[in-house]
Amino acid sequence: MKTYDDKHVKNVVLLGSHLSGKTTLAETMLFEAGLITRRGRTEDRNTVSDYTEQERERGCSMQSTCLHTEWRNYKINIIDTPGLDELAGETVPAIHVADTCVLLVNARNGVEVGTELVWEHIHAAARPVIMAINQLDHPQADFDAAVAQAKERFGGAVTVMQYPMEQGEGFHRIIDLLRMTMYVFKDDGGKPEKQPIPESERERAAQLHKELVEKAAENDERLMERYFDKGELDEDGMSEGLRAGMMARTCFPVFCLSAMRNMGSGRLMGFIDNVAPSAAQMPAAVTEDGRELPCQAGGPPVLFTFKTALEAHSGRITYFKVMSGEVREGMDLVNASNGNTERLNQLFIAEGKERKQVDRLAAGDIGAVLKLKATGTGQTLCAKGSELQLAPVQLPAPRLFRTVRAADQKQEERLHSAILEIQQEDPSITLKYVRESGEQVIGTLGEMHLGAVEWKLNKQYKVEAKFGSPRTAYRETIRKPAAAMYRHKKQTGGSGQFGEVHLRIEPWYEGMPEPTGVSVRGKEVIDLPTGGKLVFCNCITGGVIDNRFMPSILKGVMEKMEQGPLTGSPARDVRVLVHDGKMHPVDSNDISFRIAGLMAFKDAFTQADPLLMEPIQEVEVRVPEDMLGDVMTDLQNRRSIIMGISGTGQVQVIKAEVPVAELDRYSTRLKSLTQGRGTHTERFLAYRPVPEELQHKLVLEHGKQEVVA
Repeated sequence: MKTYDDKHVKNVVLLGSHLSGKTTLAETMLFEAGLITRRGRTEDRNTVSDYTEQERERGCSMQSTCLHTEWRNYKINIIDTPGLDELAGETVPAIHVADTCVLLVNARNGVEVGTELVWEHIHAAARPVIMAINQLDHPQADFDAAVAQAKERFGGAVTVMQYPMEQGEGFHRIIDLLRMTMYVFKDDGGKPEKQPIPESERERAAQLHKELVEKAAENDERLMERYFDKGELDEDGMSEGLRAGMMARTCFPVFCLSAMRNMGSGRLMGFIDNVAPSAAQMPAAVTEDGRELPCQAGGPPVLFTFKTALEAHSGRITYFKVMSGEVREGMDLVNASNGNTERLNQLFIAEGKERKQVDRLAAGDIGAVLKLKATGTGQTLCAKGSELQLAPVQLPAPRLFRTVRAADQKQEERLHSAILEIQQEDPSITLKYVRESGEQVIGTLGEMHLGAVEWKLNKQYKVEAKFGSPRTAYRETIRKPAAAMYRHKKQTGGSGQFGEVHLRIEPWYEGMPEPTGVSVRGKEVIDLPTGGKLVFCNCITGGVIDNRFMPSILKGVMEKMEQGPLTGSPARDVRVLVHDGKMHPVDSNDISFRIAGLMAFKDAFTQADPLLMEPIQEVEVRVPEDMLGDVMTDLQNRRSIIMGISGTGQVQVIKAEVPVAELDRYSTRLKSLTQGRGTHTERFLAYRPVPEELQHKLVLEHGKQEVVA
């Protein structure tokens, strides 16, 4: 295969809701270009995309798949993506490396939940968009309604380029407003016959053509002057204006399709070739330090990785876009994130599961390389000394958190290793160990995303996992000062144990004054690993406790703070003043003062009006306007504080502060309430007091557990 330069490479990503026809369109595009001789069907599980065992078992896309076509002296790289928002970890990186997003809209259902959700990712990446109204051969297809919904949701930039002469099972003619001609297809699709626009449609077509010309002209002053002078633009002028509009996101051209019957796909591919921006025409990428990196063949070699796959026979495969320069087999590049040198031993272009080896790839192109040692998704490879690092892709944060453990304890290490490998393929998955609860917690984008992880664990790694609800990470603190003493005395023959500690504890806060009534001889301010502080003050006078025993007293206090007296949760924000005590010249030792310090602190804590605190999340919920009431009611039932509501078109955004204890499986509940249209994000805000009745209940439950233990 020949090497295409940066001006002749077009990178498109196919996006849309579940069942909008992305994989079918990808298959048709490959067929149209002659790269395959027979089109597969998703129903038959034989498409070039959707080739993994899990995809064929489920009958839908579960990962992004790289493909390519060669069409009229251009190379079109195609990335087919999943239509489910819970698999956005595959979709978002693909958008990041695409030059044009092809957004498929189901002609029967119009703008669906999935369409709206993927639009958020397109908008965040500020990519040019082509809209394709697909499945116009469906009996309930409604092109005009779909376009009206698109304009309502996405604005006046939605621009009709084509419209169907008929819809439903008889669909076979398309009026093209750029070329002002009618394409007539045979029943089996393929290359259409060009015919004049019928008399009955000329007035409508002329009006829409005029609107299209004005849309093209408004993006360039020179074209606008030409339009005013001549009252028209030729096809080249319109193409130039439409390209400028797409790049400025003031024009989202709309095309007609039946991908299943291969009607309209060739014209769409022609538009991608002739009008959609090439990699070289797109704005320069920006490095983390603010420098621009134009996509030029003569620039320094820079790769950006956007996908990692682990295959049983080939090992790790890394997919990348050449952001600048040219890369060749055998080239050494440096990972800008970690400084490791990687050798590009073999370069490939991908066609689903098949790969074709190439010796070089130029700026703008997409390829793959095997067995990089220390490079993951979203990282930059560049020439040594160039120090060019592109910003990583911002993936959606997890919305569902579950504990995970192996059903067979002997497989615990194997389970952990398996999840880490799955995480290499999908960085939107998180895995963390919660020290205070001793739990491993996995974070995913939803129930189906978690199900995909479980499938891989069972089928690929042969590990059975058990999932559950994580424990809430409560914290304990105090509200008033208190004092206590404890004498530890133990005689067992020979040397005994003796240590007596008198201490005072106080609630600590930033900027509090120095303690009164004592003389502070030494102070340690300890940042606790679970948050908050412990301030430990040595206030001993007269040598009643030797300085060598102070670390042991601190150790005892720290032990009790790790498992607080109320519920066994970590304590925080306490000042401890050790001001008196006794020791024995023979029996006093480190363990004696550790125990005495622990017990004195425990007694003082229980007298200091102890308070249980719970983590609060700042939650933002995006919900359709007509479902706002149900979602608000549900949030209020979760002890939420509603901070505000703002509207963006048909979508309302609720900002609330919600206790973590009330958010278990909230993403699942939200999808149920909103028929899949609602989404939410959350981030940690603060620790706040638990209501008294709930604190009493939690303390009682902890007491019962201690008795049982």
